[in-house]
Amino acid sequence: MNRFDHDFWNALDTLVAGSEIVIDRPKGTAHPKYSDFIYKVNYGYLKDTASMDGAGIDVWVGTNGTKTDAVMCIVDLMKRDSEIKILIGCTEEEKKIIYETHNETQYMKGILIRR
Repeated sequence: MNRFDHDFWNALDTLVAGSEIVIDRPKGTAHPKYSDFIYKVNYGYLKDTASMDGAGIDVWVGTNGTKTDAVMCIVDLMKRDSEIKILIGCTEEEKKIIYETHNETQYMKGILIRR
């Protein structure tokens, strides 16, 4: 299984390296639909990619470089969907914030998979 894990991370690296990262929700800004939710880490997407919701693949971009270091696997009971979010250059504190963000309501749950 180790080889497949390595191949998975290499594939993510290739996808991220070949994509423009668009930060449409910078740290400190409010969510467009839920104004009481403030982003604590830069959030965006990979341009010209596709996720389950039809938009670009979501990314959290931290302050620790450009390495793809984890993914969040999300189940959203309100939208009745699931997807991954790629963490790029996130510190341990940023990973903790992202993990807690995706688990703070009864309707969304996520697991953090570290590289």
